[in-house]
Amino acid sequence: MFDNTNKPRGLSRIYLASLNSLRAFSWLINHEAAFRQELLLLIIATPVTFLLDITVKEQIILIVALLFIIFTEIINTAIEAIVDKVGLEIHPLSGLAKDLGSAAVLLSVVIAVLVWIAVIF
Repeated sequence: MFDNTNKPRGLSRIYLASLNSLRAFSWLINHEAAFRQELLLLIIATPVTFLLDITVKEQIILIVALLFIIFTEIINTAIEAIVDKVGLEIHPLSGLAKDLGSAAVLLSVVIAVLVWIAVIF
């Protein structure tokens, strides 16, 4: 049972939170094809930034744009998980929540593409 008065503090809290995050990343890699694709994009595109004739600041901006896609995919997956937890029946609001999460991912992809275009050209 969750004990709100006896929560870990300090380095223990950071360590346990890190374990939870690693478990989440592992789950995403094993269960979410979109996350794997976006992670592959990050893994391939990050070294490419070292080959471009750009400043370190521009390189960081390009990588952050890709990380933003990963971030929105994680939020989208969290929305999908909680909607499915509430109920698997078809409901317009459940569909809307999932569609809005998907729209956020699409928007993050558009932002990343625009950032890459702006920096490279």
